[in-house]
Amino acid sequence: MADFTIFDSTIELPVAELKQRAASLVGFERRFARVFANLKQLLAPDELKAWSTTHHGKLLPAIASLADRYPLVILAGDAGTGKTVSAEVIADRMVREMKKEGFFIKLSTRVRGEGLHGQMAQLVNDAFAQLKKLAGKDKLAFLLIDEADAIATSRATAQMHQEEKAAVNTLIQKIDETRELKGRTVVFMSTNRLHYLDEAIVRRAALVMQFDRPDEMERQELLEMELDGVDLTTKQLAELVTMTGPTANAGVGYSFSDLRLRMVPEAIALVYPNKPLTFAALKEAIGNMQPSPPIQA
Repeated sequence: MADFTIFDSTIELPVAELKQRAASLVGFERRFARVFANLKQLLAPDELKAWSTTHHGKLLPAIASLADRYPLVILAGDAGTGKTVSAEVIADRMVREMKKEGFFIKLSTRVRGEGLHGQMAQLVNDAFAQLKKLAGKDKLAFLLIDEADAIATSRATAQMHQEEKAAVNTLIQKIDETRELKGRTVVFMSTNRLHYLDEAIVRRAALVMQFDRPDEMERQELLEMELDGVDLTTKQLAELVTMTGPTANAGVGYSFSDLRLRMVPEAIALVYPNKPLTFAALKEAIGNMQPSPPIQA
């Protein structure tokens, strides 16, 4: 089957747009530092050995164990918390930091769709074959499996069909095989339901990163960036931060995408094209909407 039925997109890295997006992502630097520190152990094994020799005078036994880790990162959290875009910008930053080129491919949600369901295991196999093909000697290849719980559901589920179990088995096998590429590939899985993932897959993850809805400081940082140039006092900004938090919304705060893609555009729609954006318009927009509901278990 042609590649376009497998991947939603293929991006050559590095790309300027992703570098720019990283600058606008609240909390990105903290997340990247953690991912990079973990994955560099797999992507640059020679540097890890040199570190051990320099600082400990020998090759630590732990270095051999680190080589057995899987280049798998699970991004878990509610919808709208930035998992997908974080995977893209992390991949872009990684190739920049390591002074390499690379590819970022996103597995299409159609592999789980009606009509392709019967070929799921084969499509998973084809996706990893393409990942291997893109991972050249001096290139890095990243694969994102979005909404991974739809493919990697726990095999302990009673109602799981035999074919679905076969697809999970294939996925586990292919993740195992990525270690043979010796640091040239990374697999990202994003999910709203971490507890739905098969235990064997979660156990293989080099890193499980939790994405939560923004806290008070993060909401303030995001609103300051999005509303730069709007005439707001410190007190008014603080009120907007409070109004979009969990205390004011029955325990469910606004997600990053709620703020950036729903609330601010709603406020602009109230004044465009004849009036400037104001605190009153922002407050009215918040009053007209509710935060997106959390994903139910």
